[in-house]
Amino acid sequence: MTNEVSLRKSLSLYQVVYMGLAWMTPMIYFSIYGIAYENAHGMLAQAYLLAFIAIFFTAYSYGVMSKTFPTSGSAYTYTQKSIHPYLGFLVGWALLLDYFFSPIIACLTFGIYLHAQFPSIPAYVWIIGLNIVLGAVNMIGIKFSANISKLFVWIQILFIAVFCFFLARNLTGDVHPMGLFIQNDVPFSAILAGASMICFSFLGFDTVTTMSEETVNAKKTIPRAIMIIIVTASILYLVPSVLTQLIYPHLTLVNVDSAGFEIVKLVGGAALSSVFITVLILAIFTQGLSSVTSVSRLLYVMGRDSILPKRVFAFLHPKFNTPVINIAIVSCVSLLALAISLDSAVKFVNFGALTAFFFVNISVIAQKYIKEKQRSVKHTFLYLALPLAGAGFIGYLLSLLDLDALWMGGVWLIIGIMYHLIWKKVSSGAGTVLAPMSIPHKPMRTSGSIKQG
Repeated sequence: MTNEVSLRKSLSLYQVVYMGLAWMTPMIYFSIYGIAYENAHGMLAQAYLLAFIAIFFTAYSYGVMSKTFPTSGSAYTYTQKSIHPYLGFLVGWALLLDYFFSPIIACLTFGIYLHAQFPSIPAYVWIIGLNIVLGAVNMIGIKFSANISKLFVWIQILFIAVFCFFLARNLTGDVHPMGLFIQNDVPFSAILAGASMICFSFLGFDTVTTMSEETVNAKKTIPRAIMIIIVTASILYLVPSVLTQLIYPHLTLVNVDSAGFEIVKLVGGAALSSVFITVLILAIFTQGLSSVTSVSRLLYVMGRDSILPKRVFAFLHPKFNTPVINIAIVSCVSLLALAISLDSAVKFVNFGALTAFFFVNISVIAQKYIKEKQRSVKHTFLYLALPLAGAGFIGYLLSLLDLDALWMGGVWLIIGIMYHLIWKKVSSGAGTVLAPMSIPHKPMRTSGSIKQG
């Protein structure tokens, strides 16, 4: 009799929230401050508010689908079961770009910042070192990762709170916050352009859906976690934006790339700016930790469905109950940080994330409105109007990606199509049933099966 090894249900609501916030990285507010400020023509508060409204629709759709299919495949599973298995494969393949290149970005920025602080130590030393640590921590178990994420997320939140405290000290009685939202000197199109870029600050809330099979009462917990993450991030972004805009309505930035450091130094002086670098490095570490967790789980589900070689990608360590081979593979791929540029990595992430977001919105319509025929007035609003609004905005954001991002994403999809054709031919030749066309509803009694409930 073969002992069943499965992902262990151990994550609570707030552990899932911390993992999602760790991936999102609240400190990204400062990392993209200069670019966001320029794109929004200084109207950061308005741009962040619009971005929150836009992302809310997609977050809602993820919540609906995570209740319907509480498994760890995220957009891949939702599209596969709601629309079509082959389209699900393509969405999962595109999503791999987002998940694979997120730890690469973490390693790359980690090496850049620490090399800047310690020039005598080459960046590749920090990149390789971070890869080893992220892999080891993830192999030990997701609960251990969640506890580390909790600590570092709170450090980031505390820093942003201190930053806001320094800002609030400079407020005067004649300042009226509501005045920010009735200004007419900046065209709405400019604010919308800023919001479209700022939306990328919210990327990461979706990764918690890859942890469904390791979450207690996932049908209830995951949707709640998604909304808590989105609302928390919005507060962390919007409050400092409002305060900064009130106190410094006309900023002149010396360097757009380091504008976050500039504003911290302007507000809190040398003391706060020295702490800023330390907290930013911790934030990058937690983002990398959560990224490795997410991509290793997506690979696990695709392996379990035999889209990827099952013996490799669906393997779980008998003691730690973690996909250790997947984690090792992700760590090896993350070494691309030694050769790839940050700009290219970000383009891959944007294409993969937005593609997944678009089809999750469409999946709600396909599953709830069309398949389940929930078409009352209330359900029409919930399962047609809201996801259509989300799909429309995400489609607009996809259209804003530059040609390089679309070209690289297109090439990646072509590679996926070729892989699927080869896999299909090999599988047919071996006389096997093509797993992507139907996922078993009951757990298979193998070393990679999943306990339900």
